[in-house]
Amino acid sequence: MDVNLLYWKCHGQSFFSRFKIWGNLLNPSSLVTSDAEIQTARTLLGSEENASKKDEHEGTIALSSVHADSGSVLPLFFRPPAFLPISIPLVIGSNLPHTSVIPAVFWQFLLHSYTAGFNHTNRNSSSEKQGKAANLNRSLLIAGTVSYATCAGALPQMIVNRLGLTNPGVQKFFRFFIPIPLSAALAFLNVYTIRGEEFETGIQVYDSDGNPIGFSKAAAKKAVIETAWSRAALFGTTTAVPNLLVAALERTRPFKKNTMLAVSLRHISVALVFGLMIPLSFSLFPQLGMIKTENVEKELQAKAVKGCLFYHRGL
Repeated sequence: MDVNLLYWKCHGQSFFSRFKIWGNLLNPSSLVTSDAEIQTARTLLGSEENASKKDEHEGTIALSSVHADSGSVLPLFFRPPAFLPISIPLVIGSNLPHTSVIPAVFWQFLLHSYTAGFNHTNRNSSSEKQGKAANLNRSLLIAGTVSYATCAGALPQMIVNRLGLTNPGVQKFFRFFIPIPLSAALAFLNVYTIRGEEFETGIQVYDSDGNPIGFSKAAAKKAVIETAWSRAALFGTTTAVPNLLVAALERTRPFKKNTMLAVSLRHISVALVFGLMIPLSFSLFPQLGMIKTENVEKELQAKAVKGCLFYHRGL
């Protein structure tokens, strides 16, 4: 088992411990670390003499910069610490009540392209060590997911423009309320389809001692669905809180007199909610997940001696 996963097994089994760890891992300052420093930090994380008193900074670098399946350094823009600074302008842009279809499609395309790349980079890639990869199919799947999510995300604006809806109440319904379940559903779909290959190949599972014992499709399904729900919670909440807040306050006197106040409130609330929800959503499920022996394939049940198996959930 990879040293990153061993760390999560020892320190990340409760929600509050995971939330604390993610609060450190998402620090953008770790993005300036060189590859040599990352490899050194990874070595220190796995060294037995430092097991009782690991340097927190070294552990943060290793966990946030190295893929737990391949052991390779993650691309800079798709590391967890880069997710917040890159995504915030995309999320703000995609949540604006646009006046035409083109800017709505543009921002939706940027957002779903980046999240698709992030989901793909941080997936469980353990099966690819066995040569179970189909690059062409994966590329087509990513392109199709981004295209579909872009069109679906801009659908409320398309409906308003196509039908020429001018009633303020109807416009508010399509621009403030419809995007809430829609953004959550599209975030779920993005993870589910981008990582759908894992359903067919299965992912590596480990016994309680960290020994790999095979590949499980049941564990893959559990890992992907858990991650999809966490991403739905992230984007659904980020859309819901600012939209409902602005919808409730825009009728008050200060907001009627100053329309820019509502715009500023939306931007600030999106940034604050999104920033808080990232570590919270990443912490909803353990990075080193657990699945009961009776829920995996029969050929793996005989190899599990302590009633459960472990798997890398991905991110």
